[in-house]
Amino acid sequence: MSHSDAAPLDLTRADWADRFAAVALDNVTREYPYAAHHATTGPDDRALPVELHPAFATSYDWHSSVHMHWLAVRLLAHGVAADLEARITPVLQAHLTAEHLATEAAYLRATPHYERPYGWAWLMRLAAEVTASEVPAIRELAPGFAPVVEVLEDLVTRWVDGAAHPVRHGVHGNSAFGLLLVLEGARSLGRDDLAATVEGAARAWFGADAGWSFAWERSGHDFLSAGLAEADLMRAVLPPAEFGPWARAFFAEVAAGDDVLNSTVVRDENDPQQVHLFGLDLSRAGSARRIADALRAADADDVLAGLLDDAADRLLASGLAASVGEEYYSTHWLASFAWDAMEARERAAR
Repeated sequence: MSHSDAAPLDLTRADWADRFAAVALDNVTREYPYAAHHATTGPDDRALPVELHPAFATSYDWHSSVHMHWLAVRLLAHGVAADLEARITPVLQAHLTAEHLATEAAYLRATPHYERPYGWAWLMRLAAEVTASEVPAIRELAPGFAPVVEVLEDLVTRWVDGAAHPVRHGVHGNSAFGLLLVLEGARSLGRDDLAATVEGAARAWFGADAGWSFAWERSGHDFLSAGLAEADLMRAVLPPAEFGPWARAFFAEVAAGDDVLNSTVVRDENDPQQVHLFGLDLSRAGSARRIADALRAADADDVLAGLLDDAADRLLASGLAASVGEEYYSTHWLASFAWDAMEARERAAR
């Protein structure tokens, strides 16, 4: 089924912050089940997840733990009920210690392909969020992220220098989504060299793309639109005068009614791969809104911007119920994408 056929939902952050905070709290304190992606080196390599990843051994897997910690930090800055704030803050303080983060940084350095680029991207976003937080108890954690940011800059630089081609599918390996979050984090943290590296990679990998065939998108386990993720990255990289022509060429085949603008169908909400499609709708909602804003800033294409705006609320509504539901395959990650889409929606309204 698709949740887009349900009764109209309030799509504002105020209506969802406490519900998302409860989901985030449940996730960052839930140790099992945990899908460890550790490459075992021998019969004695039997460490528990919390030993390998003392900061991020919750929320089903490492990358989901990272972005659920990001969501918790982001929600504290937004404001949540006092009881939720009082319960979330000490968990973050306990997990995101300098010692724990140093262990995470050392693991990433020792296993340089681990979680590339999706986990890296969310970790960069978390580091930037903590560093910029106006919540004193959270901002105090920022110095501990220094070794994490250092290793991420090195890993991202070596990755893009050594890869001739991007990954364009709609799941964790997608290059454009990873680069966008790294770029935003690098800019926020004042990592100018890293930002320049990402901008250069984006131009080299995607700058000549045109006529993207959205009709070929949506496999049965995508949670990203490869085309919208790419365009979302390029609107962050290109100045308006360049983004307008690039977008006109890239979206040349998009028309009203196309599948990319419509919510998906999930027939089995207990299938961990199918529920990725709820995330697809949520991630498309955020990307569509940001791209539409960039098109208007570039005076580029009001028709396309209108199509994207029209789609965004429909897509956002489609995945919301699953993000606070009972199925852990959905609730261990969806709310972070929903919150991101809601923030994009409210920025567009201002």
